[in-house]
Amino acid sequence: MDHEIQVAVVGAGHAGIEAALACARMGMDTVLFTLSMDAVANMPCNPSIGGTAKGHLVYEIDALGGQMGRTADLVTLQSRTLNTGKGAAVRSKRVQADRRRYQELMKHTLETTPRLHPLQAEITGLLTETADDGTVRVAGVRTSIGEVWRCGAVIICTGTYLGGRIFVGDSSYSGGPDGQLAASGLSASLEQAGLSLRRFKTGTPPRILRSSVDFSELEEQPGEDRIVPFSALSDPRRLNRIKQLPCHILYTNERTHKIILDNIKRSAMYSGLIHGVGPRYCPSIEDKIVRFADKERHQLFLEPMGAGTDELYLQGFSTSLPPDVQDAMLRTLPGMKNAVITRYAYAIEYDCVDPLELRPTLEHKKISGLYGAGQFNGTSGYEEAAAQGLVAGINAALKQKGEPPLILKRSDGYIGTLIDDLVTKGTNEPYRMMTARSEFRLILRQDNADSRLTPTGRRAGLIDDRRWRAFMRKMRQTDKEKARLESTRPAAAELRAFLAQRGLSYTPGATLADLLRRPQLDYADLSELDPARPRLPDGVTATAECDIKYEGYIKRQYSEVRRQERLEEYALPDDIDYSSILGLRTEAAQKLSAIRPATLGQASRISGVSPADVSVLLIRLGLR
Repeated sequence: MDHEIQVAVVGAGHAGIEAALACARMGMDTVLFTLSMDAVANMPCNPSIGGTAKGHLVYEIDALGGQMGRTADLVTLQSRTLNTGKGAAVRSKRVQADRRRYQELMKHTLETTPRLHPLQAEITGLLTETADDGTVRVAGVRTSIGEVWRCGAVIICTGTYLGGRIFVGDSSYSGGPDGQLAASGLSASLEQAGLSLRRFKTGTPPRILRSSVDFSELEEQPGEDRIVPFSALSDPRRLNRIKQLPCHILYTNERTHKIILDNIKRSAMYSGLIHGVGPRYCPSIEDKIVRFADKERHQLFLEPMGAGTDELYLQGFSTSLPPDVQDAMLRTLPGMKNAVITRYAYAIEYDCVDPLELRPTLEHKKISGLYGAGQFNGTSGYEEAAAQGLVAGINAALKQKGEPPLILKRSDGYIGTLIDDLVTKGTNEPYRMMTARSEFRLILRQDNADSRLTPTGRRAGLIDDRRWRAFMRKMRQTDKEKARLESTRPAAAELRAFLAQRGLSYTPGATLADLLRRPQLDYADLSELDPARPRLPDGVTATAECDIKYEGYIKRQYSEVRRQERLEEYALPDDIDYSSILGLRTEAAQKLSAIRPATLGQASRISGVSPADVSVLLIRLGLR
């Protein structure tokens, strides 16, 4: 059978869901292919959403009109804000999510979205055609049972399923995560079409039966007192009525380390069975013991997987050691003397593309209409995947409509930083988003994600009128509150007593904004000096406080943004011959020829391109 659609999305993990929803919501007839309808939106690793820098991504996804934050709020088991002892720029929200409930809600969202057709089928072939001018473009996809779906755009979101291979000790077999089948037929078709594939690897820890754990030996980690939602569409009152489930902290010890080291050659990681590159920032427990031999212990977290299951997730204990060793090392941990494993840990290898072959739109440079997102692009993490899926979906829809693409700059958000890092610098290991990767952290906070990106989501067609009115109301409330803080002066006697009580110097005529700029004080502290304070949503007060407290630093950061954006204004011709440019170093010419940057700004961020090379390009473009 032959079918005609507009967009085909391959894979229904976190990337594929956002891509398919974006396309359908933007008016595209979209089919979302998945190996199993029962594995849609699966969380084969942590049953959590958010975390350091990842929480920023979820807020940005929501600001653009994506789905992840909305669903995460509905299935929250526990919420915590990380890095509260540090500045506002690096504070990140993380929630424990009800894994099965998250899947159910996401699956139902897909099933009830107009113009979106979820379909259980394995894609084994990418169809392309060559135009008269030699341009190669997408023509459709073929399933394992011979159906052909012709379309103008294909988005590959295969996660760890593409060529997936499972490793436990010296055993290995073809498979996807959580006992699912691997996608075994598509890799050859992609390579035949000209894509450069590589092998990456990741893994998971064992799952533990709650009734077998002695919690009296563990440190309880409760949720935070006040929950601020990920999504502007969520009701904070409902969230703050939930009964949060605790997580627990425990540590490895000398006995744990000895068992691991005595059996290290039985790990697929160290026996030579695994050839794929693993994530540096989420290593297996055996990798931690070897790489950090001086550490006496490593922190682990025991986390709930759902309200309706007694399975627990042991974060930080991923391994590819064989089952008998997993049992032995687990029983050395506090509270785990009688622990029962319900699912053994495993490592998984999979195929992914070299992201240097992608444009900032996430479209492949060699094949028009072919997009990639998520672990297929070399990243790790649900949040990184969802962010890319959303951008790839938006751009696939825009291209079908004949409209200009969406390219997020590094100064627009962590999503822009993530994509720019991938397509400009590439990655030789599974890429993980961190706050340190952004040079604009102070203006890319969680609290202002909507002011940065909701207008962009509106232009793309993903922010409806109700959401837009709520956004505009928040902007007005924030501006009004900032103006009020700048103009309100407490009575001199009250101010003097307030400051003296805290050992702070008195400043005559200080406004509430002046006090807020002091590092020792925050918005909550000033409530006793501010009896007329209006009742405002947490999001409004958080943004008003940060904008005032860090005003000077924010101005300097925007000045740097403007300086760098000047280089982004200079487009580089796609057919420029870098090898013929006099004065350009050989390494720079080779890197520029391989990556083909779209702008001078992108060229300046390529490893191996120096400021002197940028100057040569400016001269070549006639700009100096």
